[in-house]
Amino acid sequence: MLKGLTRAGIGSVGTLEDFIRSASAHGFEAIAADGKELEQWIDSKGIAGAQSFLKEYGIQIGTIGLSVQWRTSEEEFRAGLSRLVRDAEAAAALGCTACCTYVLPSTDYESAPFMTLATRRLRTCAQLLAPFGIRLGLEFVGPHHLRTRWKNPFIWGLKETLDWIDAIGESNVGLLFDSYHWYTNELDVEAILQLDPSQIVLVHINDAPAVPVQDVLDNDRLFPGEGVIDLGGFLRALNQIGYRGVIAQEILTPKPLEEPSDVLLKRSQEAFHKVYAAAGLE
Repeated sequence: MLKGLTRAGIGSVGTLEDFIRSASAHGFEAIAADGKELEQWIDSKGIAGAQSFLKEYGIQIGTIGLSVQWRTSEEEFRAGLSRLVRDAEAAAALGCTACCTYVLPSTDYESAPFMTLATRRLRTCAQLLAPFGIRLGLEFVGPHHLRTRWKNPFIWGLKETLDWIDAIGESNVGLLFDSYHWYTNELDVEAILQLDPSQIVLVHINDAPAVPVQDVLDNDRLFPGEGVIDLGGFLRALNQIGYRGVIAQEILTPKPLEEPSDVLLKRSQEAFHKVYAAAGLE
């Protein structure tokens, strides 16, 4: 399983090339990027130059974010589709095979009409991504405080998300599986062992503070191994089912961390070593 980074929780790492260099220097193998920045990078460096740079530093583009506004108006959604195609083209040119988005557990829209709308829109996104060999990952979001943040409940659990993926009905749609949301849903290792690795597009890893699970906040995450989540069991189970994709750190905090990025990257490197060792993977 490839060790990966998002920009969340590692301070200001500069340009995309700076990010790639820093990730490589600290033992990581993949990063998350923005489709537009990949397009701009290719425009300035050329496809061959960008591919060579990634190869030189041993880094993959693990995922791009879904740039389309699928939660808002139809006009905004439609307006974003051409951008999604350009994102996919740039990502595919650099070997990226994943595009991910999060699904909030409540909404101000009426739940049933929003489900119908979102299903159609995400199906369209998946259909646009498929010719580029890119999968769409949906991240269920578990913290209790977000389940009532907006007027009506939506989806926040693993089973419901898998059912929704079946309803979307496109073979390139799967899970963005986050340890934080696994924990806040009070799932166990057995829930992971029931999954097929083909159902998982990407994995996020982070840790939670020692407070009652119903009080865990979405933006109060810790580095892997610094909290109470059984990340050894989490990683061991993913490895057992045969998942071999990216495990990307994502540390959301109430305010930006103040330490220099090299300090935070070193902390990330040590955190991964700790939890991979606990899982028997190092």
